[in-house]
Amino acid sequence: MNKPILTIVVPCYNEEEVLPKTAKELTNVLENLLEDGLIAIGSKIMFVDDGSRDRTWELIEQESEQNPFVTGVKLSRNFGHQKALLAGLETAKQDSDCVISIDADLQDDISVIREFVVKYQEGYDIVYGVRRSRDTDTWFKRATAQWFYRFMQKLGVQLVYNHADFRLMSKRALEELSRYPEVNIFLRGMVPLLGFRSTQVLYDRKERFAGESKYPLKKMLAFAFDGITSFSVAPIRWITFIGFIAFLLSSVAGIYALIVKLLGHAESGWTSLMISLWFIGGLLLIGIGLIGEYIGKIYQEVKRRPRFTIEKVLRSPSLSSLSEKEKVRL
Repeated sequence: MNKPILTIVVPCYNEEEVLPKTAKELTNVLENLLEDGLIAIGSKIMFVDDGSRDRTWELIEQESEQNPFVTGVKLSRNFGHQKALLAGLETAKQDSDCVISIDADLQDDISVIREFVVKYQEGYDIVYGVRRSRDTDTWFKRATAQWFYRFMQKLGVQLVYNHADFRLMSKRALEELSRYPEVNIFLRGMVPLLGFRSTQVLYDRKERFAGESKYPLKKMLAFAFDGITSFSVAPIRWITFIGFIAFLLSSVAGIYALIVKLLGHAESGWTSLMISLWFIGGLLLIGIGLIGEYIGKIYQEVKRRPRFTIEKVLRSPSLSSLSEKEKVRL
């Protein structure tokens, strides 16, 4: 297989504290891969600024002026991590043979990028980065993550266990992903649906070296709920089933109450009545809320609004415009 043009896509949101080091570390990776003949000239790093409020875009522009490997995409506002990542993938596929996505904090082990490229050259269209363990997570995060993967598995959703968004995708896989037009994006569920030849590479996740996590508990829960409701209608079926069981129980209770009354042993039973009312009322509200969530997603999909808006793109300098020193570097 010919040497591929590789693009590393890095979504960024308020990452001024980590961006300079991230650019340096990823540049070293590309330089080593070029020296070893594993990738072609034209390979690059693409930072995607997801409407950051700090100096993230300013730093991306500075890096692109000083570093021929660095390019950038600036979104017009904050669209969210998944849409920012998709914007980078869509832009990168135009002039790349394969694309690797990775978060800006570099908690994912960049040393396995070499193995990703080797797997691509062996004929794999998708290479998943999979964590060996979750030792760097808190107990709560480990427990909720395990619950989420098991829950999604029971729903019949195909997910790669302990995989986030650290993966390689071939141009063919990216072209196929472009045919998925949904607005509610959950890439961890969408990519396995492509069905191309895939494999996994294990790695150890590190601690974040600077800055704060952009996925606090509230965002993680919202992300998990989006994943569930975007790929399965099972929760609605469960509510229907629970409602049916509640109806049967209330019917039995009604028959029992009628028999007791006919036998002349009727009692007031206010406590049981109120408990039943609160139970049924709560169940109805949950059901209405869940149905509303699905209707809201349908509403978002049928409007067909753009999933993201790109304000500016920084391209790599052409090889002819580079100095002799930079050509040697490439």
